[in-house]
Amino acid sequence: MSGVGGYGGARVLVTGGLGFIGSTLAIELVRSGAQVIVLDALIPQHGGQLYNVAPVRDRITVELADMRDAQALSRCVRGVDFVFHLAGQVSHGDSMRDPHLDLAVNCVSTMNLVESCRQHNPSARLLYTSTRQVYGKPRSLPVTEAHPTLPIDVNGINKLAAEYYHLLYDRTYGLRSVVLRLTNTYGPRQHIQSDRQGFIGILIRRALRGEALQLFGTGEQVRDFNYVDDVVAAILRAAQTPECYGQVWNLGAPRHHSLLEFAALLSELCNVSYTTVPFPDDRRIIDIGDYYGDYSAFARATGWHPRIDLPQGLASTIASYREHKDHYWA
Repeated sequence: MSGVGGYGGARVLVTGGLGFIGSTLAIELVRSGAQVIVLDALIPQHGGQLYNVAPVRDRITVELADMRDAQALSRCVRGVDFVFHLAGQVSHGDSMRDPHLDLAVNCVSTMNLVESCRQHNPSARLLYTSTRQVYGKPRSLPVTEAHPTLPIDVNGINKLAAEYYHLLYDRTYGLRSVVLRLTNTYGPRQHIQSDRQGFIGILIRRALRGEALQLFGTGEQVRDFNYVDDVVAAILRAAQTPECYGQVWNLGAPRHHSLLEFAALLSELCNVSYTTVPFPDDRRIIDIGDYYGDYSAFARATGWHPRIDLPQGLASTIASYREHKDHYWA
């Protein structure tokens, strides 16, 4: 990824900065000349680890703290120019098994963040990464930002509430905030050690281990996929685009792929077989069917377009995991 202008000398806080997208963002910010503070609670099941920021470990400040601790968070937001809020619980299944934890990690933490910024750093610019899951089952495709929001799991509800905290504080207190609704993001540093964080990580880990891949349902479900470098580029553009403040924006991709197509690409890269199996009950209730988002509004506002297609991105991802096997899936 090439450096992004406009962040040289900026002081930046990345919450969840030891996780998948957060660490990739932190690395790019350092390369762009920013002074980066990474905040992470290192909750084991959420996927963060210090190795994710190994390329820049000596050039960032790492704060090991939980955003549910409002006092600790208040110290971190003081004096920063940008706050990229990526911390949170992202497992849809875990949100149904432990809804109170999801509420605390996604809602209480976000309220603490916007309140801390309001009180201690109201000039900071904030960006929050939300999820396509807030839409629930699409009524029409592609899904635009005007589509109704009717989440089908606790995580979707709490992520939607967190969006509204940012938008409310932007509207009421002038705390400039942007909300990006991410779709299926994949790439190096993704948490693949467990089955907690979605089908991409599950399938990649099994493919790397030479295990047969299982797809739930027909496998014909359609998705859009964004490589993590493209997502980071979108995040950096959005935070510097005044038109984006106070608004919600979709990410997405120009090409859409079925899960069978995704499995076929993995099959070629890792020499594994794949098949379809019936949906388990706990997965069926949180499945949304086909989904792909309309990101044209965001493209017009920022000029952003994904550059890395799925075959290229998956090949880079598999190569990275093979190189760093001991830290991610061994």
